[in-house]
Amino acid sequence: MLDKTYPYYLANEPRTSSAMMEVYDKFSGEVATRVAVPDAQATEEAIRAAVQAAGPMKRFKPWARQAVLQHCVKRFQERYDELAMALCIEAGKPIKDAAGEVTRLIETFRIAADEAVRANGETLNLELAGRLDGYHGFTRRVPLGPVSFITPFNFPLNLVAHKVAPAIAAGCPFVLKPSEKTPVGALIIGQVLAETDLPKGAFSVLTLDGKHSAPLVEDERLKLLSFTGGQIGWDLKARAGHKKVTLELGGNAACIVDADQHAHLDRVIERLIFGAFYQSGQSCISVQRIYAHASLYEELKQRLVAAVKQLKAGDPKDKSVFLGPMIDEAAATRLEGWINEAQQAGAKILCGGKRKGNMLEATVMENVPKDAKVNRMEVFGPFVLLVPFEHIDEAFAMVNDSDYGLQAGIFTNSLSNGMRAWDELEQGGVIVNDVPSFRVDNMPYGGVKLSGVGREGVRYAIEDMTEIRLMVMRET
Repeated sequence: MLDKTYPYYLANEPRTSSAMMEVYDKFSGEVATRVAVPDAQATEEAIRAAVQAAGPMKRFKPWARQAVLQHCVKRFQERYDELAMALCIEAGKPIKDAAGEVTRLIETFRIAADEAVRANGETLNLELAGRLDGYHGFTRRVPLGPVSFITPFNFPLNLVAHKVAPAIAAGCPFVLKPSEKTPVGALIIGQVLAETDLPKGAFSVLTLDGKHSAPLVEDERLKLLSFTGGQIGWDLKARAGHKKVTLELGGNAACIVDADQHAHLDRVIERLIFGAFYQSGQSCISVQRIYAHASLYEELKQRLVAAVKQLKAGDPKDKSVFLGPMIDEAAATRLEGWINEAQQAGAKILCGGKRKGNMLEATVMENVPKDAKVNRMEVFGPFVLLVPFEHIDEAFAMVNDSDYGLQAGIFTNSLSNGMRAWDELEQGGVIVNDVPSFRVDNMPYGGVKLSGVGREGVRYAIEDMTEIRLMVMRET
């Protein structure tokens, strides 16, 4: 179970406060714990400490950064069950999925530990003409300086890890604001970091709400803002001044099932169900739109709906439960309203659609109008729609008919269609023979269009948090 209260972390140290924020068990609705809330002065102190730590962090040797990250790996392994239960309670994530996220937290820190000591520069050949004889060029990467992070509720461990672990590997002090709906995982990470010998001020974890997070966006002393969340990210980018900004802002991921998949429908359906309904669809790369070839559409539809009806919903602490609650009743009510709007406009509910509190049934629809919110927007819940197509070009066009472009998937035996999907789909990533929900923590991850700018994935985040320093030397 959770501790009764948790401190926030300012300049590597736990801090208590008279102001406390309640964190709810997302299934029972009861208060699960309370966390200390920093005031404006604490936020200023955290930024000032990060600025002062920039020099010491830059001098903190790569092997020492690696040792910090390896300590985190060890401690997360030791606290595995505690971290999983914290996720299950504060995020409503089924316990099996919560355990999987703890595994990814560990893997992300392990990847960062490896990257911390890798060579980070290159030798340039500058002798391109006779006048350049004797000139040699060298580059290296140096830390950008103090940075800020804002993370969402749906992956309270792994999305924090994808910002914190690269920052440590790169040598950047940071100030982190986790979601006020799910702050406990980040605070446990703070507990573990406080055990290390990171330089004073290297990290702060501030349990702020959105209204009081402006300094993390606007303060010019911070050199990068990395934000994962909704479309408000574009507003944050506009307010961020001259600092570098990376945004991961969600999507409405599509998956194509090609005509040659009749023999593989068992696996295709299994993966589509995982992609659409894993952690109640509250993932930026959750399968939201399925485009299936007309020759197999009816069979896929019948078998998919039958399988979805068998998904067990309920208390996420029960290991047999697949579908837990959405993050709160407001989110479930919003999606229920979108489903009803689509139905009134002519869409057909094949299964699901009913809500009780923040529990929304796994929902499958067809005949959804193109302009319906469940087609155009990010549903961020347990929902998927089905559409048949006759030709692969039609499928590609429907995938691209979206304001988002994070990841897409295609099931196909055709090398040509797989390569064409990579060429033609306007996405940050294309997953061939699996769902767009597939992600490994060392791969580049991010999108185009309204899905954001920049890439996560440890090595790519390190590149964002460093800058190239050039040296040219002439032989004497």
